[in-house]
Formats: sequence, C-alpha cells, structure tokens
Amino acid sequence: MIRVVLADDQALVRAGFRALLGSAADLEVVGEAEDGDAAVRVCRETAPDVVLMDIRMPGRDGLAATRDITADPRLAGTRVVVLTTFAEDAYIFDALRAGASGFLVKDTDPAELLHAVRVVHGGEALLSPTVTRRLVAEFAQRSRPAAPDARLDLLTDREREVLALVARGLSNDEIARRLVVSPATAKTHVSRSMIKLGARDRAQIVVLAYETGLVQPGWR
Repeated sequence: MIRVVLADDQALVRAGFRALLGSAADLEVVGEAEDGDAAVRVCRETAPDVVLMDIRMPGRDGLAATRDITADPRLAGTRVVVLTTFAEDAYIFDALRAGASGFLVKDTDPAELLHAVRVVHGGEALLSPTVTRRLVAEFAQRSRPAAPDARLDLLTDREREVLALVARGLSNDEIARRLVVSPATAKTHVSRSMIKLGARDRAQIVVLAYETGLVQPGWR
C-alpha cells in the first residue's frame, strides 16, 4: 500500500484528490494539510511514501515545505510530487532543487496522476507532459554556472554515461536500448550512481548532472 499525504489550501481540491486516490486499491491517503507548516507536521507524524504538494499556499509555501521534508532524515523514504496551476518555467527547476521527485500541473488527467504517484514511489523522476526536457535544461543553465563536484570522480565512465542519459529523461529501458545492455544492467548502473552521489532519486540526479555541467542544455 502506497501511503499519501495531500497538501493544498483548498479543501475541495483535497477532497477531489482523496476520492481519486481512494479509488485505487494500492493507494491510501493518510493525512491532509492546508499549508506548508501543516504539511511538514503531518509528514513527520505519518511518514508517508508520497506527498502531493501544492506550491502556492498561505504562510509557508510548498517549495519551502518540500525543502524541509526532503532534508529531514526521518523522512528519507518520503517522495514529493509538486502540484500547481502555475506552469511558469521558474517553478520547475525550483521544485526539483528543493528535493521534489516530480512536477505536475493540476489539470493533469486523473489516470496520469495515479500513475505519477506510483512512478515516484518507485524511485523515478516525473514531469508533466507539458513540461519539456528542453525547458528544464534551459532553466538549469540560467539558474547558476556549472560547478565541479568531487562526487562525479566516484563514478565509472559507464556510470557517467548512464547519468547523462538519466538527465536527458531516458527510462531504464531506453538506456538499456541505447547502450545495448539489459534493463537490469541499466537499473544497476543507475542505482550504483545514486548511492555514490547520495541522491534520493532520479530527480536529484538530473539536478546534479546539469549543475555540474556533466550535461549541457541542447546536449546530444
């Protein structure tokens, strides 16, 4: 059972999400929050697997709450999916840098939302189809100059290659086809890279790859 917390200042929105998630046999809503402070508190009380986090809420917003949740060692197993009606470019990379594992706009198809919860719970990064890879790359470039990171020295050449492909948004199966290896081998490379880099999930790998310059916008 995947345990979910809903964080949104609109009770009607939370009710809708609760009804949707309740229709899935493998998902359970274990808490709700109307603002960022409450979201952090509820997560510490329930230790959910996934948080659906609105960005714009009164008081502490969703980005600040996400930073607190992902920085709390007691919530190491909690993944955050940021939900918003605002698809401005700036929110996307800010959400990922704050530690979010996914970013979706609120008009996402219900089936896609359920899929997103399962994907993020499984350790994958998730971006709404309306958020293109090019957009993420461009904002990453604008956000700060690339800086070397000694953690990259821990990676083998193959792991660096796999890391770059993850940053481009490729799945394990796509990486396997690109490198002519089995999906299991691709998954192993990704997992080892995450361990060496101290990354919570694939979303953090994407952030690190762009910020260190391992992947450049427009990279092919």
